[in-house]
Amino acid sequence: MVKILENFCRVVEMLAGLLLGLCTILIVASAIGRYALTSPIPDSFDVSRLLLGACIMWGFASVGYRGGHITVDLFVEMMPERVRRWVELLAWLVLLFFVILLTWKMFTRVESAMRSNEATFDLRFPVWPLMALIWAGTAISIVTITVRMFLLATGKADPEFERDAAQKVD
Repeated sequence: MVKILENFCRVVEMLAGLLLGLCTILIVASAIGRYALTSPIPDSFDVSRLLLGACIMWGFASVGYRGGHITVDLFVEMMPERVRRWVELLAWLVLLFFVILLTWKMFTRVESAMRSNEATFDLRFPVWPLMALIWAGTAISIVTITVRMFLLATGKADPEFERDAAQKVD
């Protein structure tokens, strides 16, 4: 099961990287067009900002499984290991709650953009497909965070504080 999850996360990471690469190429090409040829790529701003949102959410989905996000261990380091495990599980639960809220609100935003025929400024492309890509990243984050919590609760994943300690020793 862990091998399947690792492969799934690798695909999520590759998609996040691909989206980031597309966003970077679009921004650089538009900047070159704007300053060298006095003609930017139409809708590059709208598309690049939506692609950047998709990059962030798909990258967040990867962090949801692998961990490694920013943590503040000031008080947790003073606690016994058993309590630290519970605190970490509680932190992941709080994160899951907020990601569920974000996913719900993002879905309502996608639905609103689809109903109102919201489009890009220059070429009038509909924006809801790119917003749906952002929403998909948040929805995948729910899955990856839930799996991470399950692995932590069953002892099949190392908590953040154990990985941090192992990195300090190396």
